[in-house]
Amino acid sequence: MKKIVRLMAGTICALLLAFAVQAKPVLLDQVAAVVNQGVVLQSEVQELVAQIKRNAKQANQPLPDDKVLEKQALDHLIQQALQLQVAKKQGLQVSDEQLEQAISSVASSRKMSVTALKADLKKQGVSYGEFRQQVQNEILIGEIQRIMVQRRINISDSEVTQLMKNLQTKGKAQEQYQIGHIEIAIPDNATKAQQKVARSKADRLIRELKNGANFYKLAISESDGPKALQGGNWGWMTTQEMPTLFEEAIKGAQKGDVIGPLRTSNGLHIVKVLGIRGQNRVMETEVKAQQILLKPSVIMSSAKAKQILTDVRQEILSGKASFAEMAKKYSQDPGSAAQGGELDWANPDIYVPAFKEMILRLKPGELSQPFKSSLGWHLVKLQQRKKVDVTGKANRQRAYQLLFRRQFSEAVQNWIDELQGSAYIRIQKTNQVED
Repeated sequence: MKKIVRLMAGTICALLLAFAVQAKPVLLDQVAAVVNQGVVLQSEVQELVAQIKRNAKQANQPLPDDKVLEKQALDHLIQQALQLQVAKKQGLQVSDEQLEQAISSVASSRKMSVTALKADLKKQGVSYGEFRQQVQNEILIGEIQRIMVQRRINISDSEVTQLMKNLQTKGKAQEQYQIGHIEIAIPDNATKAQQKVARSKADRLIRELKNGANFYKLAISESDGPKALQGGNWGWMTTQEMPTLFEEAIKGAQKGDVIGPLRTSNGLHIVKVLGIRGQNRVMETEVKAQQILLKPSVIMSSAKAKQILTDVRQEILSGKASFAEMAKKYSQDPGSAAQGGELDWANPDIYVPAFKEMILRLKPGELSQPFKSSLGWHLVKLQQRKKVDVTGKANRQRAYQLLFRRQFSEAVQNWIDELQGSAYIRIQKTNQVED
């Protein structure tokens, strides 16, 4: 027996030795940058560059050379790594349910099912696991930005009221701008020579843009701003949403106008108006309904509550009693029972999901079957449905959001700058490891 074991061991050793002799050196993944106790891998940089190329191809947008793309991608991944490290220290986690909901939303935005999304990713050469990780990172970064930056934002009621008045005065035709942005960073305590170089670069870029250069490509190649990898596109916004410096500069501008360079503590900024559109009225659906609510308890089981409402429904349909009479007699909803089950006009969104779903399904004058929600068993009659202009109410909510977004974007960038300023970051020139 011992001889057999020794023979097998010798055979295995011989096979391993033969494999070692024949195997070629394998290039392992390289470290592109060290970020505190973490690293950014070269494969991550290449994956992001590939994603940018796919997006640009779909949008039919030109791109700079790979060297420029790799630098911008690495800068983005370093900032991402810093934020994810803070999220980890804060103990933030993304549940499977959150992640699946986010992925479903992505699929819906692309007008496809999750199954079709997986097939599309596979066609593009992107693994579903990589995609899930990317979505998870975006959720974590969004949450940690909100946590760390929200405390820095202070919006008073008077600011909201004043901006709301401005919105109401401007009315329905208030314009929104699609903004392109290029930032030329200038370091703190920059020398006159450094400032001159930055200004020369800004002037050159403005000349190129005015001569018809592609803004998307220039932003990716040259910008130091937070949206560089998106071609400098900030999306649609009103002047109230923009950083204060840009608000005055953008007023009266026309589509295609190039504005700048504008100076801030971060450096020089070039802004291009990519598009202009008007704002529409805000319309909202409201419903008027009656309900009878029964709450199961130790005295009345869930099955008993359902049976009572089934019998009540038959009484109402047969004409033996009105809905109001039955509501006053049976309903356990203290807010509506005394009024015959009458509910105030309301947006269906205020109701619990099961109630909202039923309200949206019913036709005016229609009586529901008994159904259960988190509150208990319901019988509902939809009386009326109407569209209402809620522009005034929406203006106050929107005013707050505009003020918040303006401060939030500035605060996020300042926070990221602080993270980078206090972090240990080392860019690896070459790090080829063979085994």
